[in-house]
Amino acid sequence: MKIFEENKNEFLISTDKNKLDISMIHDFLTNESGWSDGIPLERVKKSIDNSLNFGIYIQGKQIGFARIISDFSTIAYLGDVFIQNEYRGFGLSKWLMEVITGHEELQGLRRWILLTDTAEWLYEKYGFNKLPNPEVYMEKFNPNVYAN
Repeated sequence: MKIFEENKNEFLISTDKNKLDISMIHDFLTNESGWSDGIPLERVKKSIDNSLNFGIYIQGKQIGFARIISDFSTIAYLGDVFIQNEYRGFGLSKWLMEVITGHEELQGLRRWILLTDTAEWLYEKYGFNKLPNPEVYMEKFNPNVYAN
């Protein structure tokens, strides 16, 4: 898949995996996210290897991240979305969502999914809704998987 990049003021969003600061991503996910506390570095690397990743940068320093798991035809899962605390409030999460939902490889999908308990207000702006029929949703969930 070709690399996508877009600039806005001093910020850059890129899908180039070579630009990603894996240690920063791992540190945020394991210590600050609340959704993947304790995730091993190797799991983070593997998840990045198998996803379409979006990094946000200022002067070459990574300050945000999101990834998409998809077949690029029918479905996409949006996960691990974050902006470093000191860069929140600049509209970067909105810009990131615009770039992700507008990405050429993610058009015409039947379904987008995500899990959140912190930013419903953001995702609703991009067409995400609570499940209309939660009784048809199933999951296999192991909240202690990273503790082993």
